[in-house]
Amino acid sequence: MAQSGAQKLRSLLGGPDILVCPVVADPLMARLSQEAGFPLALLGGFGIAAIGFAMPDTGLIDFTEVVTAVHNTCAANPGYPIIADGDTGYGNAMNVRRTVQEFARAGAAVILIEDQVWPKKCGHYGGKREVISRDEARLKVRAAVEARNASGSDMLILARTDGRSAIGFDEAMARCEAFAAEGADIIFAEALETEAELREFGRRFKQWKLANMMPKTPVKSRAELKAMGFNIVTYNVLFHAAIAAMQQTLQALKADDMKSAPPLAAFDEVTRLVGLNDYMTMEQRYKVG
Repeated sequence: MAQSGAQKLRSLLGGPDILVCPVVADPLMARLSQEAGFPLALLGGFGIAAIGFAMPDTGLIDFTEVVTAVHNTCAANPGYPIIADGDTGYGNAMNVRRTVQEFARAGAAVILIEDQVWPKKCGHYGGKREVISRDEARLKVRAAVEARNASGSDMLILARTDGRSAIGFDEAMARCEAFAAEGADIIFAEALETEAELREFGRRFKQWKLANMMPKTPVKSRAELKAMGFNIVTYNVLFHAAIAAMQQTLQALKADDMKSAPPLAAFDEVTRLVGLNDYMTMEQRYKVG
């Protein structure tokens, strides 16, 4: 039997290397990441909201829309480890239980649960984040772990705090300690602001740890992050690259100057990526006559 995405990821996390994880927004980006040789991808709410709805990551997309995105991405890339952004779990601890169950059914290798007040906002947007109490956040992680265990799923639980932006570094660390005590597999303190904070976070926890190279956090090399104790590092660059390329292409098209456009993927490459060759081969099995 083929390994699940979660089984593959657990094996990879047990290895010596830091795992480089692109942030993706849809099934095609995840497929491109897998073909490029990345060991996993993070399906983030930032990209789901932007690509699917042209909306900001401010809690405007709902549970059903996100579960559908998780299902579609995992189904298009079977066995590829996907970290799926579960935001706040879409309610209280009981809602978290259902969110965990549905993300597991959808095929996610990891579900991310955070401690912001709903409606949440991307951790790197301007302004101060609001978070629920530490006790409520702890119980959400407990609910996530218990729901995963009760369902027999091997999905990992990634517990995130936005406490650094909302309250301060010490509170963020206290929340991470609470999450670790409740059995979270991976710990993530969003938007740490200095190298010293990254080092302290990396040193303090024995659980697997994630670093997010986004605007509020100092960008460090993978070797540095590995030495600090991090196991996964995420980069949200694909969506930004795609926007820039599309804008440049549209400007070139409008100016009737396609020579100034970025390189285009060949038509045959696009059809290969979406599985047309496999489709046409299989179609012959059902051809009459």
